[in-house]
Amino acid sequence: METLINDFSPGLFIVQTILLLGLIFLLVKFAWKPILNSLNERETGIQEALAAAERAKAEMQNLQADNDRMLQEARAEREAMLKEAREIKDKMIADSKEQAKIEGDKMIKQAQATIESEKKAAVAEIKSQVAELSVSIAEKVIKEELSGKDKQLKLVEKMLGDIKLN
Repeated sequence: METLINDFSPGLFIVQTILLLGLIFLLVKFAWKPILNSLNERETGIQEALAAAERAKAEMQNLQADNDRMLQEARAEREAMLKEAREIKDKMIADSKEQAKIEGDKMIKQAQATIESEKKAAVAEIKSQVAELSVSIAEKVIKEELSGKDKQLKLVEKMLGDIKLN
């Protein structure tokens, strides 16, 4: 420390002080403003970047909400389409069953009508055969009854007796 005091020169001190003050003045005049402007620009850029990040975050949240809403709408639309498809399927099945029932009833009625007409035809055929058989039997009986003269006279007398009674 003693050497510092011995080497101290007031002129040198003043020159160095003037140079320091001049340097500070030059720095303030020419460098300080650009450095402050650069710092202010950087701060503004950072604030704008933060604001842009916030806007992007909000936009992402809006997009996420829109995506969720669109997904819900798509699910609802899918459910509606599935429900409509089920209803159409059920309606088609019901219509097919109804049509099959109508066709079945129609076929049953036709079958019943056919059976009835065949039954009537069979009864008519049986009546016709019975009538033929009756006529044939009556013919044979009459031939037998009228084969002899005695039998013919007996039959005539019987018939005359029946007429008088009435």
